[in-house]
Amino acid sequence: MTQTKNPHVLETESIGKLLIQYSIPAIIAMTVTSVYNIVDSIFIGHGVGPLAISGLALTFPLMNLIIAFSTLIGVGGAAISSIYLGQKDDLKATEVLHNVLILCILTGICFGGITYYFLDEILIFFGASTSTLPYARDFMQVLLLGNPVSFLFIGLNNVMRATGYPKKAMLTSMVTVVANIILAPIFIFHFEWGMRGAATATLISQLIGMVWVLSHFCKKESTVHFEGKIWKVKRRIVESIFAIGMSPFLMNVCACAIVIIVNNSLQEYGGDMAIGAYGIINRLLTLYVMIVLGLTMGMQPIVGYNFGAQKIDRVKQTLRLGIISGVVITSSGFVICEFFPHAVSALFTDSDELINLAVEGIRLAVLMFPFVGAQIVIGNFFQSIGKAKISIFLSLTRQLLYLLPCLLLFPQWWGLKGVWISMPVSDALAFVTAVISLMIYIKKVSKEHPIANKVAE
Repeated sequence: MTQTKNPHVLETESIGKLLIQYSIPAIIAMTVTSVYNIVDSIFIGHGVGPLAISGLALTFPLMNLIIAFSTLIGVGGAAISSIYLGQKDDLKATEVLHNVLILCILTGICFGGITYYFLDEILIFFGASTSTLPYARDFMQVLLLGNPVSFLFIGLNNVMRATGYPKKAMLTSMVTVVANIILAPIFIFHFEWGMRGAATATLISQLIGMVWVLSHFCKKESTVHFEGKIWKVKRRIVESIFAIGMSPFLMNVCACAIVIIVNNSLQEYGGDMAIGAYGIINRLLTLYVMIVLGLTMGMQPIVGYNFGAQKIDRVKQTLRLGIISGVVITSSGFVICEFFPHAVSALFTDSDELINLAVEGIRLAVLMFPFVGAQIVIGNFFQSIGKAKISIFLSLTRQLLYLLPCLLLFPQWWGLKGVWISMPVSDALAFVTAVISLMIYIKKVSKEHPIANKVAE
C-alpha cells in the first residue's frame, strides 16, 4: 500500500484525503462483522420466529467471550509480529505466527469444551427462560463444536493484516459474510434447520475464512509463513501476546458482563420479548459503532506520526475532523432510529409485539447516540498518542462507571423503561467525561514544550 511504502506523506498530504485513504478499508472491515451479525438476526427472525431473536440475544455474552479470547491472542500476536518485522527479524515474527496458531487451537478447544459442557447453566445465568433456552442452546452448541475454527479465523486474520496484507484480511472477512448470506437462507428456509441451520451457516463461513488464511500462511512468498518447528511454544512470546492483547480482552469481558446484567433486567421487567427487542437494538447500534471504530483505525497512524513529528496543528486538525465525522456517523444512526424505528425493527421480525417493544426501546436508547461518535474518537485519540491508560479508562467509563449503576437503579423506579433510559444517560455521562479528559490533557501539554516529548508514560 502507498502509505506503507512512503509514510512521510502523513505529514504533507491533505488530512481529509489521508483520513479517507486510511479509514475506508478499516471501516469496510469493521462493518463486515456487523453486517454478518445483522444478516443472521434477520434470517432467524423471519425463518424461526420472534422467540428465536430472544434466544439469539442471549448468546451475545458468549459471542463476546469468544471474540475476547480470540482477540487476546490475535491482537497481541499482530502487534508483536509487526514490531519484529519492523526490526527486520523475520525469524521471531515467524515464531509469533506459530505461537498464535497453537494458542488459537488450544484455547478454542478448552473454551469450547468447558462452555459446551455447562451450556444450559450458563444460558440460564444469562437470562434464558424455558421458552428461549432451546433456541439459544441449538445455536451455541453448533458454534462451540467448531470453536477452534472461529479462534483460528479471527486470530490469524489479525496477524495477516498486521504482516502487510490489510486488503487481503479485509477480503477474507468479506468472503465469510457473502458465504453466510448465501448459506443461511438455504439452511434455515430450505432445509428447515432453524437455529442450528443459522449456526451451521456461520460456522461453514468461518471455516472458509480459516482455510483462506491458513493457505496464505502456507505460501512461502508470504512475508511471514509457516516453516520449521511449527508446534513449539515459547513462553516469552506467549507472555508478550497476552500482555498486549489484555486491553481489548478486558473490554470485551466487561461488555459481556454488562449484556448479562441487561438481559437479566429485561427478563425481570419485560420478559423474553424484551430481550429480543434488545437483540434488535444491539445489532443496529453496533453497526454504527463499528463504522466509527473503523474511522479511528484510519486516524491512528495519521495522529501518531504527526504527534511524533511535532506537527501539532495537523494532530489537532485530524482530531477535529475525526470528531466531526464520528458525530455525523452516529447522528445518522440517531435519525434513522428515531424517525424510522418501526421500519428497522420490521427488518428482523414479523411479530407485532416484538416490533412494538423494539420501537419503544430504540427511541429511548438512542437519545444521546450522536455524542457516542465523539466519545469513541476521543478515547482512541489518546491511544494513538500513547496514552493507553486514559484510553482504557474512557473505554470502560460508559460500561462500568455509568451504565452498571444506572441498570441497578433505574429499572427499580421505571421498570422496563428504566433499562432503556440507562443507555442514553450513560452515553451522555461518558461523553462529558471524554471531553473533560481531553480539555485537561490539552491544558496540561500546552504548558510543556515540545509537545512531542509527551509520549506514552
